[in-house]
Amino acid sequence: MSPLSAVVEDNTFDIVKIRQDFPLLNKSIKGRPLIYLDNAATTQKPQIVIDATNQFYSNSNANVHRGAHTLSDDATELFEKARSSVQGFINAKHSHEIIWTKGTTEAINMIASGLAQSHLKPGDEILISAMEHHANIVPWQIAALRSGAKLMVVPINEKGELIFSTFKKLLNKKTAIVAMTHVSNALGTINQVKEIVRFAKQVNAITVIDGAQAVAHCPVDVQQLDCDFYAFSGHKLFGPTGIGVLYGKEDRLEQLPPFQMGGEMIKSVTFEQATWNELPYKFEAGTPNIAGAVGLAAAIDYLNSIDRVGAMLHEKRLMNYCLALAQSMDDIHLYGTAENKTAIFSFLMGDSHPSDVGTLLNQQGVAVRTGHHCTMPLMNELGISGTVRASFSLYNTEEEVAMLFAALTKVKTFL
Repeated sequence: MSPLSAVVEDNTFDIVKIRQDFPLLNKSIKGRPLIYLDNAATTQKPQIVIDATNQFYSNSNANVHRGAHTLSDDATELFEKARSSVQGFINAKHSHEIIWTKGTTEAINMIASGLAQSHLKPGDEILISAMEHHANIVPWQIAALRSGAKLMVVPINEKGELIFSTFKKLLNKKTAIVAMTHVSNALGTINQVKEIVRFAKQVNAITVIDGAQAVAHCPVDVQQLDCDFYAFSGHKLFGPTGIGVLYGKEDRLEQLPPFQMGGEMIKSVTFEQATWNELPYKFEAGTPNIAGAVGLAAAIDYLNSIDRVGAMLHEKRLMNYCLALAQSMDDIHLYGTAENKTAIFSFLMGDSHPSDVGTLLNQQGVAVRTGHHCTMPLMNELGISGTVRASFSLYNTEEEVAMLFAALTKVKTFL
């Protein structure tokens, strides 16, 4: 029995049907079937998402809000329905707690910039971890410079896990903000976000969670997490690029100053002053990515239509199979061995440069990512310049994992 057949006969997750929903997976690269293992960078899109964006532009394209015509009404209805879809997906209390952004990066910049103006003061501390993406480091560096606050970093252990005892020690009455990733994009480590938030609240710190790598792999309930802010990107959730979400508790969003100024985010304007619109529009200056929001809602509909528990188990099987094959190769060095992690395989092959490995894999139709993965401080902590990263999603198969290692075996002959 082939690995693919074994998965199909599990009766909880029909991988053959799932793959049929993603047209790009049928593509060939250099005359070979595409093996797409760069899902931590961006996911492929199901046909339902492609159709939703096409249908919007074909049938409902208009600007939203205040339009005095049918097309604008239709576009507004789709746009706000998409906001409600996101609300339900992450279990936010109110739809106006959902702010549309370009992605996680803009969302974190929005929070950091606003808190630097309204909340941070000299002597405050901002607590992040050593595994953060640049998008959850640099905005806080700038916020610290602008406010006189200090950036503090929680270290990780040799497995790539947050050293929780040190995290608790670093928390103190000066800690104003705790900004942590839910899942490491470079290592796959799943952080104890609920516990992080719980301890942060004991010192009245504002909590900001980077959920870019989490939402496609595990359920997220922001009310259960009790975080103040949660951010993610649509394109890592099988949705379009250029659309993202900032969730914020209503009171926190009310206190936060707007990030950009212009149309839509104002209530009134004179040449002397302006007043801001109500939530969520206070943070949505200019014409939004309407088609992107519609596409993201379609991606959420797609995820809600499949067996998500089965998908999680499937990804776990892929990772277990990957690790078993990695152990059979004596020149594979794995980075990120946390007990609780997503299906990210970050590694080096002997003394070979990651980009050389990636190039040779691409010649065999295998798409991976190489480099520092926008986590240069983490790579410095690990004493390396970067890794090769294969990241799996619900549409990948065990056969593809086996083909990755067959390709790596061939790479060895060239290096």
